[in-house]
Amino acid sequence: MLPIHLAIDWNIVLNGLLISAVGYVVVLIALAALYYVFRYLPNVLHLQIRSRLRRQGKPVHKDEELSIVGDVSAAIATALYLYLNEVHDEEHTIMTIKKVSKTYSPWSSKIFGVSNRIRR
Repeated sequence: MLPIHLAIDWNIVLNGLLISAVGYVVVLIALAALYYVFRYLPNVLHLQIRSRLRRQGKPVHKDEELSIVGDVSAAIATALYLYLNEVHDEEHTIMTIKKVSKTYSPWSSKIFGVSNRIRR
């Protein structure tokens, strides 16, 4: 039995490991950035709403909640859905079937299906 010698090109292996490591690092950095964006976006939006209310001259307390509770959002969405579905016109669906006097049609003829021979 002859021994098999494998020639390993270490440059290819190291390049593959480097590309894998860079890929994992980029994905982890992107996930961390998305986490912080979604974590602190409501706070930034609340600051913007508070400053807009102050410019309009309305008093806003620091502890006042400016967001809408989930139950209220669901009730508003349901009311809008029901209202918009009532706006559509009611159409009467009447289907009329008329008997055609000419009953023969080549599409419904059985003779073409029975003796269908291909001639060359």
